Order: sequence, then C-alpha cells, then structure tokens
Amino acid sequence: MAAIILGWNPAIWDGWQPAYPEAADPVARGGAFAARWSVGRRGRIGAGTEAWLLLQGRGGRGLIGHATVRSGPYPGPHFLDPADVVNYVDLAFDVLLPRGQEIPTEELAARVPSVPWKAVRGSGTVVPAAAEPSLRALWAEHLLPSVPDPTLPVPGTIPGDAAVQVLANRYERDARARRDCIEHHGLSCAACGFNFVAVYGEIGYGYIQVHHLVPVPLLGPGYELDPLTDLVPLCANCHAVVHMLPEPVSPGELRRMIQASRSVRAEVVSPEQEACLEQARRMLG
Repeated sequence: MAAIILGWNPAIWDGWQPAYPEAADPVARGGAFAARWSVGRRGRIGAGTEAWLLLQGRGGRGLIGHATVRSGPYPGPHFLDPADVVNYVDLAFDVLLPRGQEIPTEELAARVPSVPWKAVRGSGTVVPAAAEPSLRALWAEHLLPSVPDPTLPVPGTIPGDAAVQVLANRYERDARARRDCIEHHGLSCAACGFNFVAVYGEIGYGYIQVHHLVPVPLLGPGYELDPLTDLVPLCANCHAVVHMLPEPVSPGELRRMIQASRSVRAEVVSPEQEACLEQARRMLG
C-alpha cells in the first residue's frame, strides 16, 4: 500500500487539539496522537497506509511527522469553506518532531529526488515505492541518534507491513521516566544482574531497558507514573521473558525462576556441556 504525504501549513490551518507542542509531547514519550486530516478529493486511501507529515509555509519547511491511516476516506465540510465537502481520514501519529527539528526540504530533495517536496499541494500525494527505501534511510539517520532504546523499531524506519508488535508500553519508552529510573536503580538488570558495561565495555555505557511493574490494563483512571517505584531496569532477555509470561512477576520472582532453572540444569547437564557453560561464564566475567 503506497505511502502518502500530508501537507501542513500552519498559516492556513493550525487547528491541532491541543496545540502542536502539546500534541507532540505524548508521542515523544512513546504514545500516539489521534487526529483527523483532510485529503481533498482523494478517495483511494486505505486503512493501514503510511503517512508522512510535511511542514510547509514561511515558518519552516520539512518532514516533521509520521502516522498511520486508521480509516478510509469519509466526507466532511472543508475547514475553510463549510459549504465545500472534501474527504477526511483518521490518523494515529507515532512521530511528531519539535518545530525546528524537521528534515529540511532541501535535504529531502537531494536524497529523495523522485518526490516533489517543494511542490506538494494539499494532502494525499503518493510516495513512489522506489523512493521509500531512501526516505526511510534518511528518516532513520535523523531519528535514531536520539532514540533511548535501539531495540525498539522506530516508526517510519521499516515498512508498516513488516513491523512486529512492540510489547513495551509507552511508560517503558518514556525517555524522562527511563532516565529517572536508571538514576535511582542503576544500570544492572534487577533480575539477573547483567550489566552491559561489565560485559561489553564502554560501548554498553548507559544502556539498559526498563520495565513497568504493573501491566497497563490494570491501571486505574488518573494513574500517574512514579519512575522510582513503578519502573525497574531489566536486560533485554529478562524483559522479553517478563512480557511473555501470562501473569505479571516481580524481579525477585524472576530471579528465583532463574535460580531454579540453574539448579535443574546442574542436574541434567553433561560434563561436556558444563565445560562449555563455564567457558561462557568466564567470557562474560
């Protein structure tokens, strides 16, 4: 399904609810922002289509957001002329960059020349399939250096139909909450004790995943995150296992599971296998 471009000129329309900076904030923290967008007379846009938000006008020009279309086109009054009926689609924005951090149209034109970035009129312009790899590569170069967890797919860097479900919830992807959690608990896994710096050296500095102790569906209305008590650092393996379990477990319970597994393994592992395991343990310090 071909991706489309959404044009946004704040001088013509700036009806974000709430205002754009407030709309971008929950997205930056790992959430999403629902919106309705005019696509003019275009009618062949299906649910699941990728959409790229192109900032236009004198206040700045460039690629500033990424979304997924959540509905087919449906009619509604034009925002400038209620007597004129145009088509709209529902969107879920998963990336909204701060104003001033958009990828300039000059760079877009140089790297992805098959798209008329400086001549986009309205919304719904199709991105040629041949241009998508170059566009994704440019988007990744711009976004990935600021991503706190490189194991999570960044929207727009891989095709939508190739993306897998991300089990980490938005609290685990909140950069500020993650920072506060790590400052309080440290960089070692709360379950197995794994530390990336101890194993990989300087390249692992500052990296650990964080886990929300209470599943989000169990949280009540008005919930406010406390990064010090609600989040714990976990290595990628322990984090994956926690999300695979049918019932939530604490780091202490997971630690007991690991110890029990080691005890069982000690009874069934052959001397040759134990020698290999011991060599691996020495390599890991």
